Amino acid sequence: MPNKQKLDTVEAVKKKLADTKSLVVADYRGLSVGKMTELRAKLRQEGVELKVVKNRLAKIALKESGMDPMDEYLKGMTTIAFGMEDPVSPAKVLSAFAKDNEQLRIIGGQMDGQLLDVAGVDELAKLPSREVLLSRLLGSLTSPISKVAYGLNQTVAKVVYAFDAVGRQKAGE
Repeated sequence: MPNKQKLDTVEAVKKKLADTKSLVVADYRGLSVGKMTELRAKLRQEGVELKVVKNRLAKIALKESGMDPMDEYLKGMTTIAFGMEDPVSPAKVLSAFAKDNEQLRIIGGQMDGQLLDVAGVDELAKLPSREVLLSRLLGSLTSPISKVAYGLNQTVAKVVYAFDAVGRQKAGE
């Protein structure tokens, strides 16, 4: 029979899973407490929560949430990064941190109900942030409109110049 603390942990993880846009699993074996604190601070700045949960409890929470239990990824000393705001942030921050700290090893992840292997997480980390993608989309959408507006403005300006020239010619006669 599971005890209250384990049930509370499963419920807490299920709540995080309901709010998360993506998650990344990493092996943190060998990281010092100072490095883990540094990693948590970097993740927190990006709206990502890092949680160390027993693998068995994480599998139960994933299964009860209707997600893939990720059995092949949840082995050994693992931590889960929950991307609450931007789905790309956990992969970006963990990948950048793993480059400088070889003890941190990304194992896999999950986004939109699909499992991501290490290569998938790396590809996700290479994507631009949500804000950059939105600004590119907005630029793409406004570019044709601004060209149409400029063209219309030039057409109206030519008509005004023509009327002005006719007006000057009549005034001169």
